[in-house]
Amino acid sequence: MPELPEVETVKRTLNQLVAGKTIRQVSVHLPRIIRRPDDPVLFAEMLRGQTIQDVQRRGKFLRIILNDLVLVSHLRMEGRYGVYPSGEPVEKHTHVIFHFSDGTELRYKDVRQFGTMDLFETDQEWTLPPLCKLGLEPLDESFTYEAFRARIGKRETKIKPLLLNQEYIVGIGNIYVDEALFRAGIHPERTSDSLKPAELRNLHNAIVETLKEAVDAGGSSVKSYVNGQGEMGMFQQRLNVYGRESQPCPRCGLPIAKTVVGGRGTHYCRKCQPLKSKKVRV
Repeated sequence: MPELPEVETVKRTLNQLVAGKTIRQVSVHLPRIIRRPDDPVLFAEMLRGQTIQDVQRRGKFLRIILNDLVLVSHLRMEGRYGVYPSGEPVEKHTHVIFHFSDGTELRYKDVRQFGTMDLFETDQEWTLPPLCKLGLEPLDESFTYEAFRARIGKRETKIKPLLLNQEYIVGIGNIYVDEALFRAGIHPERTSDSLKPAELRNLHNAIVETLKEAVDAGGSSVKSYVNGQGEMGMFQQRLNVYGRESQPCPRCGLPIAKTVVGGRGTHYCRKCQPLKSKKVRV
């Protein structure tokens, strides 16, 4: 958390709030947030005088496009951005502040301190970590059924950990994997190569539909997520299985079950998502 819908919402909000602003200076209060360059003083110096042209997203990463640099930011568990007047008191756990020439500030707050920032020359970010090995983008036109099937269709891995692997498909975290698998009627412990073509197509459609609906709702504020304006997402009100252990399934009424798959807490319906073990060639 946050996952693709939340990062997409932050991206859209930041474009409204900071696009066109020029960075006067940068204050770094927790140096380990800055991974590239490994000198926070150099990081701040490189950003001085740069203007934010656009904010984009790749998977769960934000790409802040500047004059001739790109800042790649990962929010991890608790990271959040907010825009404030320069005179407003700085909240605890605020680790990086971008001071703009118009007297406002973009502040990065991270209670868990897991977030990262990497600064690249334009286009260099695609050739180096963390973006160089990312998989299919599920809300892009290139995410066709054929591309999806080619990427995961014949693998012997359990379907849930496979969907969580960012080298195959990006941006789908624990919440939306559980929700997409429920929509497709697929047990999270089914192996990918056991899925029939019709099941794979249903799963592809379920992934796209789930993520689009979540983006439209501003994401899910299951824990502490808010967008750049401090607003909560609302998709958590539409969750069918995630976080609903022992509550009735919205389809059949049986209690939602919870287990652990690939080290992650996993919610599903035993009746609507039966476990089938026979493998079928796809």
